[in-house]
Amino acid sequence: MSAYACKQQGFGHPCFDKESHYRTGRIHLPVAPRCNIKCRFCSRRHDCANENRPGVTSRVISPVQALELVRKVAAQDNCIRVVGIAGPGDPLANEATFETFRLVHREFPELIKCLSTNGLLLLDKLDDLLEVGVNSLTVTVNALTPWVGERIYSYVNYQKKVFSGQDAATLLRCNQLLGIDMAIKSGLRVKVNSVLIPEINEEELPELARVLRGFGVQLMNIVPLIPQAELAQLPPVPASLLNRVRDACEEIIPQFRHCKQCRADAIGIPGRLQSESVKPNSLSI
Repeated sequence: MSAYACKQQGFGHPCFDKESHYRTGRIHLPVAPRCNIKCRFCSRRHDCANENRPGVTSRVISPVQALELVRKVAAQDNCIRVVGIAGPGDPLANEATFETFRLVHREFPELIKCLSTNGLLLLDKLDDLLEVGVNSLTVTVNALTPWVGERIYSYVNYQKKVFSGQDAATLLRCNQLLGIDMAIKSGLRVKVNSVLIPEINEEELPELARVLRGFGVQLMNIVPLIPQAELAQLPPVPASLLNRVRDACEEIIPQFRHCKQCRADAIGIPGRLQSESVKPNSLSI
């Protein structure tokens, strides 16, 4: 199916909609290496070609290289409808994010512009996102209470100050919720991702879902922890636990259950086999 046919049939965002997940392509542009928080489960490596998880890319590229990559992918009729930036760090902590969107939006205004963020700078950068054409947003919120948050985050770096413990968790949560509230009021389509960490945040995710619904969030995506870094000793999340928590939260807010926890340089249709998608390294730029 051509990219034109995709647009004509009205398929939406593959990370927000089940049908689109299997029919619509997206491209992640790895232009944002810096991050402003340290999650205890995060291990970001830039040169890892065979690992499929968030925060991984084979290389970081410049905004100009990103534009050239979008041109090449769009020319191959891969049903690419979404251009996103998801790292490998936090996009809002990188000026290259805004320059990339500015360049891409100028040449491809019809494409959906999407960003994934931890939300620390969302309120600060919201006007900039709107100016460069971003129209959908994923915010990762893993904790509601400060005592759970301090078990998930090592530190938060905000306005040139480093916060740790419950202070860091409280600051991050407040910024996330205020940013989500204003983003929704500004017309952005917002999805919230939450990493399910057994025995740490599993019990409070339903309450988080209630809070998010109160702010107008219409979709939640609970993904299983990939044990690594400081939390490498934890076992993989059992499917039974993942389904139980998703089911409990689905009584409160709709759940997206098809996430592939994609790399920061993923290209193609998420719901298809990797062999059916464009390989990130198959396009020289």
